[in-house]
Amino acid sequence: MHEFLAWLTERTGEIAGALWSSPLTLGVLLLTGLYLTVRLRLVQVRGFRHALALLSGRYSSHRDVGEVSHFQALSTALSATVGTGNIAGVATAIAFGGPGALFWMWVTAAIGMATKFAECSLALRFREVSPGGEIAGGPMYTLARGAGRPWLARAFALFAMITAFGIGNMVQANSVVDGLRYVMPALEGHGGAVGLALAALVGLVIIGGVRRIARVASMLVPFMAALYLAGAVIVVANHLPEVPAALATIVQHALNPWAVGGAAVGEAIRWGVARGLFSNEAGLGSSPMAHAAARTSEPVREGLVAMMEPFIDTLVICTMTGLAIVVTGAWQTPDESLKGAALTAHAFSLVLGPAGGWIVGLGLVLFAYSTTIAWSYYGDRAARFLLGPRAVMPYRVIYTLVVVVGAAVPLKLVWNLADIANLFMALPNLISLWLLADLVARMERDYFARPQRPAP
Repeated sequence: MHEFLAWLTERTGEIAGALWSSPLTLGVLLLTGLYLTVRLRLVQVRGFRHALALLSGRYSSHRDVGEVSHFQALSTALSATVGTGNIAGVATAIAFGGPGALFWMWVTAAIGMATKFAECSLALRFREVSPGGEIAGGPMYTLARGAGRPWLARAFALFAMITAFGIGNMVQANSVVDGLRYVMPALEGHGGAVGLALAALVGLVIIGGVRRIARVASMLVPFMAALYLAGAVIVVANHLPEVPAALATIVQHALNPWAVGGAAVGEAIRWGVARGLFSNEAGLGSSPMAHAAARTSEPVREGLVAMMEPFIDTLVICTMTGLAIVVTGAWQTPDESLKGAALTAHAFSLVLGPAGGWIVGLGLVLFAYSTTIAWSYYGDRAARFLLGPRAVMPYRVIYTLVVVVGAAVPLKLVWNLADIANLFMALPNLISLWLLADLVARMERDYFARPQRPAP
């Protein structure tokens, strides 16, 4: 069995490496975001203040169709995006791609805000509402009803179901074990027990559907983000004089092949874009499934709320993680065991001592838990689209059980599988964005051409 897992890890690593190092792959992802940024006239800049106002709830009416508020929809989506990508993903990117990977995560997030706006606006435009008020939406409905590509819709739903087990399930469980092992060495060899505990907590929430998920997420996300950011701010503040040099190092490793070598810059782009997509999920097509349930009659409003995800997830939280790793010099550690979440815990511990490791460990548990429950909803929406409403509950049960598996398999194998599934899920969604970009631009112009006032 050990030999088989080693062989599978090596093969999947080769496939993931070929896919994510391909200029075509990176070009499609980045060009889609750039195209939408230009086509939507920098909506991420023009609509930023209005997006913040929408989160206050003053523009919502209980008469509007939907299951959750703007803030709850954003919290649910952030539960999925603010996860181990912010701790383990950033550390993995820097460990394998150098400090320059963080710069390319910034680029992915900045243009990803336009991508997120487009895909979530379309999800509201083409969502389905059952007679009982249950919402079903996402790229599969956009592809089927908006783009007239039902076969692509089915392909997206299939890959979404598979991806949910990787990016939203096994990666999270595995990273929890990785982080906790750093602060509690006694857990070595007890990944299965950690997985069982996590699975039980996941099952308690996801059986109740999107309303229960949204309630838990809206309470958990602000708390866990504040806790983790407080620790990161302390770490960076203790190395404040080194911050300018750290930023210069990040930019140099990202853009200067004469200083660090062309191969190093290439690795920075590969890992930065791959981990950036993993972290904020812009273009992946996952978040639209959560935002489709929002209570609003204006699709553009939810698109504006949705574009705050890459900003919060990557430009704020991932940046603090990356700076903590670079300013402390943790990224230069020769210890090969310090990869992923353990590298972030090491950086925090250099300043905060054992408390730093515990902050990362607890943050990792909370992030991973919230991501796992949010991704269960994405997977069951895909299952519903492919197999009908009766498939939802069996999917939730299987999803819960797979958490245990994820906690016990090798970390590198799980990341490889997640990277492969991510890309195959993203492609149908990106096609829908190119096909419907004109419609999104018309929706955006129409919305901002009308006076927008708070609901009475």
